[in-house]
Amino acid sequence: MGKRILTCILSLFFYGIISITFNFWLAPLSCLALDYNKEILVDSDFSGRDLTDSSFTKANLKQSNFSKSNLRGVSFFASNLESVNFTDADLTNATLDSARLVKANLTNAVLEGAFAANAKFDGAIIDGADFTDVLLRDDEQAKLCKVAKGTNPKTGRDTRETLMCF
Repeated sequence: MGKRILTCILSLFFYGIISITFNFWLAPLSCLALDYNKEILVDSDFSGRDLTDSSFTKANLKQSNFSKSNLRGVSFFASNLESVNFTDADLTNATLDSARLVKANLTNAVLEGAFAANAKFDGAIIDGADFTDVLLRDDEQAKLCKVAKGTNPKTGRDTRETLMCF
């Protein structure tokens, strides 16, 4: 009987060690970036989420909500972002190249260091947005300067200044 109890205790001990080991090594996998490439995600709610380094390349995100989300390093390359809500979102170092941000709401968004060379911002709301070091085409920059106003509450930077509107 004593051997049986000792065997059960040792089995439970090793089961515990193995469980802890697997949880230790598998935990970082839950932090991996998500891949939504080429997905149709019209009217989706991603508000308040940490999507750091995720990819939405060529995704259709029309009318989706990314308000108050951490979108640092996210790729929205060639995505449809028409009427998307990016209010208070952090788009630092995001890739917006060839994205369609028509009528997007970028109120108080931080886009510092984002790459948006061929992005379209027709009708976008950019009140208080921070465009520090954002790569834009000259015609898009001029278009944004016509409607730029406000100061970003997070960075304290004036939208017109970050767009280098003269």
